[in-house]
Amino acid sequence: MAKGPVLFDLEQEAAPPPQVAEAPPVPDVLEPVPQGQAMQMAARLAARKPSLLGRLFWWLASALIGAVVSITAWQFVANLMALYPLLGLGLTVLIGAFLLVLGLLGLREMAAFGRLARLDGLRHAAAEALAQQDLAAARGVTDRLAALYRGREEMRWARDRLAELRADQLDAQGLLQLAETELLGPLDVAASREIEAAARQVATVTALVPLALADVAAALTANLRMIRRIAEIYGGRSGFFGSWRLTRAVLSHMVATGAVAVGDDLLEPVLGGTIIGKLSRRFGEGLVNGALTARVGLAAIEVCRPLPFAALKRPKVRDIIKRSLGGLFGKG
Repeated sequence: MAKGPVLFDLEQEAAPPPQVAEAPPVPDVLEPVPQGQAMQMAARLAARKPSLLGRLFWWLASALIGAVVSITAWQFVANLMALYPLLGLGLTVLIGAFLLVLGLLGLREMAAFGRLARLDGLRHAAAEALAQQDLAAARGVTDRLAALYRGREEMRWARDRLAELRADQLDAQGLLQLAETELLGPLDVAASREIEAAARQVATVTALVPLALADVAAALTANLRMIRRIAEIYGGRSGFFGSWRLTRAVLSHMVATGAVAVGDDLLEPVLGGTIIGKLSRRFGEGLVNGALTARVGLAAIEVCRPLPFAALKRPKVRDIIKRSLGGLFGKG
């Protein structure tokens, strides 16, 4: 290799130094999009069916505990009657009163199941009357629906108006649509307000309570109360076991249809686009849990409403979410 001086061509123009303004933007590092873990966990807990072995265990445990308590109480009362007859008699009266109240509670639960079954019967009878265009069957459904709300004073004007206009309807569809408009329209509004209140409550508790399982308990409690109130609005007032069974039916339907899934479009009416991922983690979870509560409420309306939606528009998830959560934490 030849040794010698190295020549540089100075006539070639040097490239300009890079400018900061021309640098590509740094991509945003987004937090994971909130998924509404509290509501999803509450839905799966409520919708999960116990196994056959688990049901057998609890049935045997209840029978065993009941037998032990009954025998112990009987022996205690018998010994007390032998030693102190007056005290034994008083305790016997107390036990009898307890058993009487327990029986009344059982009758109330049975009546609650009967009311829920009556709503199901009305909905199926209305669907059958519409499918066959049976005017006589539609009149029977209308009579049963009016009887369902006969004891409610706030429904008197709606019942009177239905009785006044029903004679003009000459087909099953028109009669059932009239009954839906006059009787169920105000109830749909009341049920929507219950959903909005529950969605706000769940969103607020999830956003402000940092405990791990407290938000799950709050979400499950609020949804149980909301579903029970919706059933009461439509005439299916339920007891404790009836409310739990109804909640399981609603949440099982949501889990089976994938309605507990979360996407950016869930809160788009409130926040817009993908801004969910830019929120505070707790606030984002609160909003998503509130939106999922709104979905549960609309599913409960579908289950508890005695007539299917026909003349009136079905409430939309977007509208419920916008009214209930739109001003809760402010828009993006």
